[in-house]
Amino acid sequence: MAVHAHPDDESSKGAATMARYADEGAEVLVVTLTGGERGSILNPAMDTPGVLDRILDVRREEMAAAAAALGVRQHWLGFIDSGLPEGDPLPPLPEGCFALVPLEESTEALVRVIREFKPQVMTTYDENGGYPHPDHIRCHEVSMAAYEAAGDPEAFPDAGPPWTVSKIYYDHGFSVKRLAAFAAEYEANGEPFPLQEWLDRMKEFGREDMWGRITTQVECSKYFPQRDDALRAHATQIDPNGAFFAIPLEMQQRLWPTEEFELAKTRVSTAIPETDLFAGIEDADR
Repeated sequence: MAVHAHPDDESSKGAATMARYADEGAEVLVVTLTGGERGSILNPAMDTPGVLDRILDVRREEMAAAAAALGVRQHWLGFIDSGLPEGDPLPPLPEGCFALVPLEESTEALVRVIREFKPQVMTTYDENGGYPHPDHIRCHEVSMAAYEAAGDPEAFPDAGPPWTVSKIYYDHGFSVKRLAAFAAEYEANGEPFPLQEWLDRMKEFGREDMWGRITTQVECSKYFPQRDDALRAHATQIDPNGAFFAIPLEMQQRLWPTEEFELAKTRVSTAIPETDLFAGIEDADR
């Protein structure tokens, strides 16, 4: 089970890993906490009359197409996008948005899905949300609380029979080390690096030290094309001529064929470093 804040997050964080496990026969469920209804239209080709007026429906359609591209199931948790506050000082968050929903309420909603789906492994964001979006940070808080509560028979007794999740991971797809490897290749070829702004921004967010937290690298380069198809499915959010596709697929598969995760908590014994999110789980029937 991959828990994400908005539609499109699942396609930019751990998507190829999900596609690999689905292809190998695992049941994979993406849980999308909000509808992404406060997202801007980031692809100029989609900024046409009427699209913003029906953005919630459009993003649902995009999410369905992305899930199909990855071969996974998807579930909406039903909370309202908080938007990304901007300004100095930051404005207050909108009333009723996901980031302001009491933690117990959103945790119970996720626990209900966990107990129904019965995942062995969960993935989510770290304590910083990957980047400081209020919904991403809340996604972390809800995921960790639900991981603990789902197996507790005294927690949310009306949310179904208890189910204990074996492991929970943080996605670390946007690592400085990964981008630096591509930058070095461009420098060796005497070419400007097209994602230099991304690299600089990640350093600004203090992500340079995050590599020491990586515990697990999953080889999934075969599924990068499916990941890219899923990204393109989110047409309002992803410009097909934009940064996500700036690095040639061949270069990505050759230089960096893995996706990275941090084992946040586990209830099974496993040896670090890992190459499989299911390492240490005896039941191989996924």
